[in-house]
Amino acid sequence: MLEDLLGGLGPDAFVKPPLYVDYGENIRIGARTFVNYHLTALDVAAITIGEDCQIGPNVQLLTPTHPTDPQPRRDKLEAALPISIGNNVWLGGGVIVGPGVSIGDDSVIGAGSVVIHDIPPGVVAVGNPAKVIRDIAPTP
Repeated sequence: MLEDLLGGLGPDAFVKPPLYVDYGENIRIGARTFVNYHLTALDVAAITIGEDCQIGPNVQLLTPTHPTDPQPRRDKLEAALPISIGNNVWLGGGVIVGPGVSIGDDSVIGAGSVVIHDIPPGVVAVGNPAKVIRDIAPTP
C-alpha cells in the first residue's frame, strides 16, 4: 500500500505508521531510510528524502505557503515550495521543516528544531529557527 501511495519508495526503506500526507504521490523516500511514527508530510510540492536517512517521531515536512497580505490569505490562496533532504540526514524528533528548505547530505537537525533556511552538508543545526552550531568531523 505504501508503494502505491508514495511517488517513490527505495529498497529497504521503512515507514512506521501513522503517516499523514496531502497527496502522497509527491513524496520520494530513498533506500534504507527509516521514518518513525507520526510523520506529517504536506506534499503540495515535491518532498524528496534521500537514502540512509533517519526521521524521528512527530516530524513535519511542510511545503505549503500562504500570503502574508490579509486579503489574499482571506481568499484562501495557497502556494508551495519543495523540500529536499539529502542522503544520510538525521532529523530528530519533532523537527519542523518549512517550505523551500534543502538540508545537505550527512547533516543532523536537533530534536524540536524549526528549519526555515537551507542547511549545508555535514553540520549539526538546532533551535528555532535552526542554526548551524558545528561541523561534523569525518570518521577516520
